[in-house]
Amino acid sequence: MSQFKILLVLAISLLANYNYAQHTDEINSNRPGETMSAYAVGKSVIQVETGIYGIQESHRLLGYDANGYGADLTLRYGFLMEKLEVIADLQYQNQDFVNGFDQYTKSNLKQTVLGAKYLIYDPYKNYEKKINVYSWKANHAFNWRQLIPAVSVFAGANLTLKNNPYAFSPDAMISPKAMLITQNHLGDGSWVFVTNIIADYIGTDYPSYGYIITLTKGISRKWSGFIENQGYKSDFYSDAVMRGGAAFLLNKNMQIDASISHNLKDTPSIFYGGVGFSWRYDTNYKEVRINLDDAPSQPRSVRKAAKRDQKRKDAIE
Repeated sequence: MSQFKILLVLAISLLANYNYAQHTDEINSNRPGETMSAYAVGKSVIQVETGIYGIQESHRLLGYDANGYGADLTLRYGFLMEKLEVIADLQYQNQDFVNGFDQYTKSNLKQTVLGAKYLIYDPYKNYEKKINVYSWKANHAFNWRQLIPAVSVFAGANLTLKNNPYAFSPDAMISPKAMLITQNHLGDGSWVFVTNIIADYIGTDYPSYGYIITLTKGISRKWSGFIENQGYKSDFYSDAVMRGGAAFLLNKNMQIDASISHNLKDTPSIFYGGVGFSWRYDTNYKEVRINLDDAPSQPRSVRKAAKRDQKRKDAIE
């Protein structure tokens, strides 16, 4: 077999491996949106996603106005395997309220969530796109597989401290949180559609149910933009929020972003604007490779030739 064919087989094998591995060549941050992606960061990879924001709030019926700021921090770690990720998600918020002559301040951790995410289905695992050397049209036809989403589940817990002004109860408590996550890569791969279905504060007096849908577009190798819609409903509070923003890739392990958010209600009306930064540490990551003996789509003669070529390469080195 010619060296060209051997190299072609190896290239296809590496492409299939890239789709299967969770780790990507460039950082894949959940920021600046609120959705959680279906894929993990990769085994032994540490990722930090943080940001600051300003907030303006006005309640038409209660007659108050509020201004404040906040900071959020998400820590992600690829634990034990490619498909598993442990997550710590924290948000701090400080607001000054004015209601007539009455003034007061709210300040506390608005959110503290600890949990884990696991990829249960990857439509590109063990999938190899066939190349038709005789038809440009066949190679550029719509790929129906992209309509099949990757699917993950998240399970975690909300930790709420006693007398937290952002909580619906003055008591300290721990309550479960669960999420179903889907993710599609559309078109040429530059479009990404992510959906989160969320059950929050499960088992409390005020359970919350909601969704977040995010559409992201890779504008260039460095720039991407997104739009997002979030809705949640409970007996304590219900609302819908629209978001938009952009991210810029500083290098393969660093990203900066900016976004704005506005809800649809005026009880209260809320406006956010913020900037953020994401950083990945992947020095300890070991690339996942496919064993050619386990690739049934390749003829046995091709696999043997590729192994012989690898042995010659190892002998030379």
